[in-house]
Amino acid sequence: MSNQNTTLSEQTPDHQTAETTQETTDQLELEAQLEVLQAENKRLRNEYARSHQSQYRKTSIGLIGVGVLAFIGGGLFPDVREVFIAIGATGIFAGILTHFLTPGQFVAASVGEHVYTACARRESAIAEELGLQGESVYVPNERGKSAQLFVPLDAAYTTPSEGSGPFILESGKRGLLVETTGAGLFEEFERSLSGNFDETPAVLCSQLCDGLVEVFELAGHAEQDIDTADGRITVAISDSAYGAVDRFDHPISSFLAVGLAIGLEQPVTVTVDTGDQRSDWLVTCRFDNNQE
Repeated sequence: MSNQNTTLSEQTPDHQTAETTQETTDQLELEAQLEVLQAENKRLRNEYARSHQSQYRKTSIGLIGVGVLAFIGGGLFPDVREVFIAIGATGIFAGILTHFLTPGQFVAASVGEHVYTACARRESAIAEELGLQGESVYVPNERGKSAQLFVPLDAAYTTPSEGSGPFILESGKRGLLVETTGAGLFEEFERSLSGNFDETPAVLCSQLCDGLVEVFELAGHAEQDIDTADGRITVAISDSAYGAVDRFDHPISSFLAVGLAIGLEQPVTVTVDTGDQRSDWLVTCRFDNNQE
């Protein structure tokens, strides 16, 4: 019996050594794979940036080429020389402008998502520590140019005045009042509009959905469902560029709420739910349809 115990005790250190060696080998292999993946990720980001810059350069060269051809045409056809000169000047000017306005740096969506995640976690932790309600209310300022996010402490509340945050201690208005991620986005979106920003809920929401998908590319698809009589607007979101939309002041829900609050000139309450088979998320904005 003692011989068997001796044999087992002698084998145990060797067995442990073998396991340790295997674990070390596996760890080294994982580290090597991680380095390869990081290098490949960096290469793909650089390639992505170069491809976008190349598109701008090709466009610039094409416009300048059209301008040169137009000038040549002006020399060959004196009867329409003025038209060709105008086209040539426009082409060359547009080409030069495109070349110098080519973005020199592209930020991947994942980078922005990581930055937003850190901010969302911090503000969510503050809200939880204060014991605030889960309700998010977007309040337009008096000038009607921006909006702030108000998270109330009590179920029954009144919205605070502009700039009185971040901590509201006044009775009936207690809560957290902070700047929104959607305010800057809306300001940029408003500058990109060719016409006026509409105040009709249906048209207003349609413009905002186009902004999400076509201007900022924050979502792959945004489809609205409006019940004006009930004061409800629900937007079905698919392919969010910044991950889960049900987080604190997410850029997608924030942009929609800020735009509606400014356009309708009243507070807008936002809730986000998991979508169905046709969408990933459902962003529901509610407003007072009886307000003058």
